[in-house]
Order: sequence, then C-alpha cells, then structure tokens
Amino acid sequence: MAQDKIPSSVLFCCDHNAIRSPMAEGMMKRFYGRAAYVQSAGVKNDLEVDGFAIAVCDEIGVPIANHRSRSFEEMQDWGDDLSQFDLIVALSPASQRMALEMTRHAHLEVEYWPIMDPTGLAEGREARLAAYRQTRDQIEARMRDRFGPPHAGSD
Repeated sequence: MAQDKIPSSVLFCCDHNAIRSPMAEGMMKRFYGRAAYVQSAGVKNDLEVDGFAIAVCDEIGVPIANHRSRSFEEMQDWGDDLSQFDLIVALSPASQRMALEMTRHAHLEVEYWPIMDPTGLAEGREARLAAYRQTRDQIEARMRDRFGPPHAGSD
C-alpha cells in the first residue's frame, strides 16, 4: 500500500544542501530503501553538511556524514536533469522558487514542505541540538504522511 505512495525518484532541496535536504535524503533512503531514487540539492552549495545535522541523524541511525553538498546548477552540469524526477520536495521558500523556475516546462510535481531552518535559533550545544531534532522530526512526520510508514527492516 505505502509502496504506491512512493514516486520512483525524489529530489529534496533547500537553501544550501547542508541541513534540511541532506537530512531528508538520508531519511528517505533509510526508511524506504531502494523504493525510490533519491537525491538532494540546494539553491547554493556554499556550506558543508552541518555537524549538528549529522549528530541528530546519527541518533536515529541515518548516516549523512559523507554527504557532499551540491547546487541545482551542479546537478545540471553533472547531467542530472531535474525533469527526470517524479517529485521535487522543496524544504525552503527559495528552493521552491528555484525548483518551479527550473522545471516550468516539465510536467512534474513540486511540493513545498515548510520545514524550520534550525540555524541560529538557539545558543549552546544542547539547545541547538534540540532545534535540529525538531527540524529532523518535522521532516520525518511529513515523510510518513506523504509516503507511509517506513518499510519493514528499514526502520
């Protein structure tokens, strides 16, 4: 049943491909296995994957430490055509605008999930981790709503 809800290819995008979209890419791969081809990108790729994002994903068994940030532009340079994705999930307003602009001639679905950007929301390690966990949990809740429960053996 849940398999029917999962497109064959999904692109998650946010502003820098350093926090929200790598978290979503990692969770999608972990929760749904090979049900979909999953990638992520940012409007820019000027940041490495965030250490707090790595830490809170490690807590739920989602490894993202090896993620390499990339932009929409780099995806195209490397031959990834955005129109090849069945679904683009934008996790920030800027990435939604960019995805809509870059796919305006393609017939594909662009969804906007308003996921909180945890950067700069708290002072101190524990408070910052709490903010990042909130972001992670928002992504997971939206993912379960959209794609169904994680596959057996994936969770």
